[in-house]
Amino acid sequence: MGLGRADTDRPTALMASGTAVPERPGTDARPGKDPRPRDGTGSGARGPRRPGWTPDALVVAAGYLALAVLLTGGQWRHPGRLFHQAGDQILFEWMLARAARAVTGLENPLYSTALNAPDGVNLMANTSVLGLGVPLAPVTLLFGSQAAFCVAVVVCLAGTATAWYALLRRRLVASRAAAAVGGLFCGFAPGMVAQAGAHLHMAAQFLVPAILAVLFRPGRDRVRRDGVILGLLVTWQVFLGEEVLVFLALAAGVFVLGYALADRAAARRAAPALLRRIGVGALVAGVLLAYPLWFQFFGPQHYRGMAFDVDGFRLDAASFTAAARQTVVGDDYRPGLLAPNPTEENSFFGPGLLVLAVVIVIWLWRRPLVRALAGCGLLFALLSLGPEIRVDGTSTGVPGPYRLLAGLPLVDLAVPARLALVCVPVLGILLALSLDRVWAARFSAATEPDTGPATELAGPESGAGGGDARTPTGPPAPAVPVRLLWTGAVAAALLPLTPTPIRTVPSVTVPAFVAEGGWRAYVPAGRTVVPVPPVTGAAVSPGMLWSARTGLAFPAPGGYFIGPGGPGDRAARWGAPDRPTAVLLRRVAETGEVPPIGDADRRQALDDLRHWRAAVVVQGDLRHSEPVRRVLDELLGPGRDVDGARVWDVRDRLG
Repeated sequence: MGLGRADTDRPTALMASGTAVPERPGTDARPGKDPRPRDGTGSGARGPRRPGWTPDALVVAAGYLALAVLLTGGQWRHPGRLFHQAGDQILFEWMLARAARAVTGLENPLYSTALNAPDGVNLMANTSVLGLGVPLAPVTLLFGSQAAFCVAVVVCLAGTATAWYALLRRRLVASRAAAAVGGLFCGFAPGMVAQAGAHLHMAAQFLVPAILAVLFRPGRDRVRRDGVILGLLVTWQVFLGEEVLVFLALAAGVFVLGYALADRAAARRAAPALLRRIGVGALVAGVLLAYPLWFQFFGPQHYRGMAFDVDGFRLDAASFTAAARQTVVGDDYRPGLLAPNPTEENSFFGPGLLVLAVVIVIWLWRRPLVRALAGCGLLFALLSLGPEIRVDGTSTGVPGPYRLLAGLPLVDLAVPARLALVCVPVLGILLALSLDRVWAARFSAATEPDTGPATELAGPESGAGGGDARTPTGPPAPAVPVRLLWTGAVAAALLPLTPTPIRTVPSVTVPAFVAEGGWRAYVPAGRTVVPVPPVTGAAVSPGMLWSARTGLAFPAPGGYFIGPGGPGDRAARWGAPDRPTAVLLRRVAETGEVPPIGDADRRQALDDLRHWRAAVVVQGDLRHSEPVRRVLDELLGPGRDVDGARVWDVRDRLG
């Protein structure tokens, strides 16, 4: 995920080779004078300043936005449906609704008892996406949680693509088209589309290019200002998704190390400013994040470890050459064998793109940027294979490098399969560099100056629309046939990866009794609505969806989240600790089998309802509605139908 620059000029190297250096604004080209710009940066690679957003950039951004809207069309046109990983969408709809409520009610955004009543949920220790939820609060309040979720998906996809376009155009390439292709891949690669349909915290990567741009800004001035901006961006990213930030930090460290190995002298020159920016940024972020991070790791309902086995969330090595489900050549069968689930198809790049990447690396090997990118991408691809490498469904017994990271703090909270997402910007940058070489190059391999990593890493500073990183010297760009051949090769590699609209499934129905507020007559302050079943595991939670769609109007037990195993057990688990009645109702809802109900079951049901502080039990439309109704009638007495729901009023029985 590193930064570099295109084939930048270094005037002293050009002068030494006898190449004339043209006069540019801000330079002094008189004999014997240093032709570098008089800007205080000490860099001779400053391109002409351009306006922040040029018309072409706006057109590119509009194209990304249109594509994101098209991919989410399954919900814009069908409000009664959810994206295929329905439980995850319900989780994030609830988080967006919770953020809006925290804004309007001035409530603690890091904790809530509206879910998992009465114990509550540590939202900072879950994927609360406050960095999206707070800005989107007006959308959530005006149009509801589903609209807010769809808008968030569009923002994540189009925003990430646009941010990478801006960085590529500003720092790395001169060709607008090359930057547009690179940004398109970075925002809409198969892994990004797969994550966007379910995991907002992984799809929200639009700050990654901004963080890198500040971290590797050219020049040694304004270090404190850059550090403050860096700290603010890192803080925002924490509230978008800590997992992405951990991956970014690891990838940037690996990239810088690789670059330093390519040119140690240049690394020593660049290190002081880079380290000072990091120091100031860490101080700013540390102050702003001190309490939220304390709350996450030591606050109410905090937990330790992961709620799943990392061995089940790794990628198959064969997945890198396979086609993802949501592409024009994908299917539902083979990806299911190579990835943990449809949302973790992070590595499905296809054979054409991987071959192209190898060609690019060999072709541009002289550039330290390319060598560092190649090393970074290869390492993270290997890490995504998990503790033991598997090929085409068969375990090889070969240990993967992930074992070296498995015990590290924070890393042990990440999903190994998602490490392959680092390969997305690596490939996007390589594609942009190659297209820029054939579309806008001025230097041939024989005359390319030796820029050194420090200059290449920082890049020229210009307007956000991008400065031209090249001088008008050297031989002309490659001939038309070469351009056409390479453009065709890139198109052939990328066309099979064209994304298709995110698949949808029917949504859980919100009964009118809940949606229209009929429950209010039954639920006094301090009491809860108990949905049926009160899900405690990683499954679709009807009560959580009801809560989200009504703006968290009532507290409810259960839900889909990660929390501790119990008061004396901090080990992570999905949902609340199981209670016998919840387990019983969930089993009946899933299987349709009605077990014998005795007095012990009835007493247990009352105990569990007291724990949940229940006022009313509500059953909506379920796959096995009739068996569940019979069990509840046996446990609580006959219920009654009210506005599309089956209702059991338990206030008198619980006191």
